[in-house]
Amino acid sequence: MNRASPKTQSVRSPPEGPIQPVDWRDFRDHLATADPEGRRVWIYPRKPRGRYTRARTLVSWLLLAIMFAGPFIRINGNPLLLLNFIERKFIILGQVFWPQDMILSALTLLVFFMGIIVFTAAFGRLWCGWTCPQTVLMEMVFRKIEYAIEGDAPEQRALARAPWTPRKIAKKLLKHGIFFGLSFIVGNTLLAYLIGTEQLFAIVTDDPRRHLTGLTFMLLFTLLFYGIFARFREQACTFICPYGRFMSTLLDENTIVVAYDHKRGEKRAPWRRQQTPEARRAAGLGDCVDCHQCVSVCPTGIDIRNGTQMECVHCTACMDACDAVMDKLGRPRGLIRYASLNGIERGERLRITPRLVGYTVLLLALIGVWCALVFTRSDAQTTILRAKGTLFQQMPDGRFSNLYTVRVLNKTTRPMPVELRLEKPDGQLRVMGEAIVVPPAQLAENAVLVELDRSVMRSGTTPLLIGVYSQGRKLQTVKTTFIGPRNDVRKRK
Repeated sequence: MNRASPKTQSVRSPPEGPIQPVDWRDFRDHLATADPEGRRVWIYPRKPRGRYTRARTLVSWLLLAIMFAGPFIRINGNPLLLLNFIERKFIILGQVFWPQDMILSALTLLVFFMGIIVFTAAFGRLWCGWTCPQTVLMEMVFRKIEYAIEGDAPEQRALARAPWTPRKIAKKLLKHGIFFGLSFIVGNTLLAYLIGTEQLFAIVTDDPRRHLTGLTFMLLFTLLFYGIFARFREQACTFICPYGRFMSTLLDENTIVVAYDHKRGEKRAPWRRQQTPEARRAAGLGDCVDCHQCVSVCPTGIDIRNGTQMECVHCTACMDACDAVMDKLGRPRGLIRYASLNGIERGERLRITPRLVGYTVLLLALIGVWCALVFTRSDAQTTILRAKGTLFQQMPDGRFSNLYTVRVLNKTTRPMPVELRLEKPDGQLRVMGEAIVVPPAQLAENAVLVELDRSVMRSGTTPLLIGVYSQGRKLQTVKTTFIGPRNDVRKRK
């Protein structure tokens, strides 16, 4: 790559058009992916190589395996993850959640966002570089296919500028055909997380005319992912994703980021032959030889030497590129490394700040409450109300009765036989009609008659405790009231 002067550097141009010089000091006033006229600057990053790239590749294989196998993994007969917004049914780690679990759902979101805050405050955008689906799929799948078909950055740039020959057409058709096929697989995987594998298989194998809505969504998801990975690319991170902007409010001097050690690297200058490190230091020069290898491998087109920037996704490509140059020069690695601002300026190690402690305590408290709600959550939600327009009745044997309407919501994915028992006070509870069996994920309604003796009744209203059981296991206890005559009415009688 051509070296630039200390005041200007060459911004990579689109397939057609001249290279535009940009003053390096105003890097925060423009986007690396746009020229001064606002046109898209296509990024051709070089293929990264190094220990961090190998580590990220291994992590990506694991995450991709989990992602594509996730819809088929079952826990207690339920999917690992299902977010069915149409039927308002959500399954997380095998646990089924319904709109009635609104408090638990809201708490889950709080735990998720607090986790992001704590993680970002301590480790910066480690999520973006290592585990974000956009980064994993773009850099570890689609980009590698592009390298295999079109070559490294110089070959890709030359191919883009070349005339349309049969060889170029064949390469482009092959690449975009594979991209579209992969986008179809990714889109269907996402659809399986939304509607479930059973409905997805029905859409794929059944008569298409019976599943026009599902096929439409399948096509839309495919086109969406194809557009992101074939064209939109890094702009999904810099323009759409709010995490980069949100991150700026969470970073402090002790947050770990991908950082350039300017104290060691400046002043930049090419390394001359036979030049020793001592001679460079005596001349006021640093270890940075201004080779621009860190810029050439960056998938968002930034220069990390300008400092922490919103576009940086912490992919570590610049770290590997710089370490390779330092190895050739016989200098220590880590000119670009994971570090904090205090680590660069003062040589301090990462320390735990009061803000991080506060975030962590709040996160742990939310996790504790969430776990308590999840593990004590009942498989059924029962509502018992007195039947509308009815009064208490006196039986021939002197006992009094109340008629109730019982509604039982089955939160599981299996049929649930339900038995109701009057636990307090002593009395009799009878289900009117057949025994209650609630279908999976549905609501069942029935009438219940409760009879109490005068000796256990209070004047006016008597509190009742009704146990809800399924196959001998108690699910929950429901409170309601029994209406009876007042004491003064009994005395007159």
